[in-house]
Amino acid sequence: MKRRIWLVPCLAFAVAACARRAFDPFPPGAEAAGWEKGRTRVFEASELWQYVDGDAERYLAAGHERTLTAEYRHSSGTEAVLDVHLMKDAEAARQIFESEPAAGSQAIALGDAGRSYGTSVSFRRGRCFVRLTSYSDTPQARSALLELARAADGRIARARP
Repeated sequence: MKRRIWLVPCLAFAVAACARRAFDPFPPGAEAAGWEKGRTRVFEASELWQYVDGDAERYLAAGHERTLTAEYRHSSGTEAVLDVHLMKDAEAARQIFESEPAAGSQAIALGDAGRSYGTSVSFRRGRCFVRLTSYSDTPQARSALLELARAADGRIARARP
């Protein structure tokens, strides 16, 4: 009888230890200096049109599975949005990244490939296509946006979704 009593807690611990953590690509302020995370939302493939109205079909055709999005505010007052599009595989993320216009952008060292457009940054890492958009166009806002992008890239690299 005593063995059975210990069996339940051991099974519960084993299940909890083996359970996969939910993917959270959003860096807290400790990882992205000066940034504070606000509201987060999730859009499944069937709901994507509610978020990227007019462009959802392109993502769905490439293999979109889910979009996670978070609002951020920097201590300087800059606001930004961080979107992480989980695609079916790395090829789908590459397809979306390469379908974005490169004109007016600068290549940056983020993920597997990245671009900075000044007030926005996009990159891909594994099966994720990531876009950050700032609502300020100052040198300080651009620098802060890159800091947030690096922090998000680090979280995605560690999680390997």
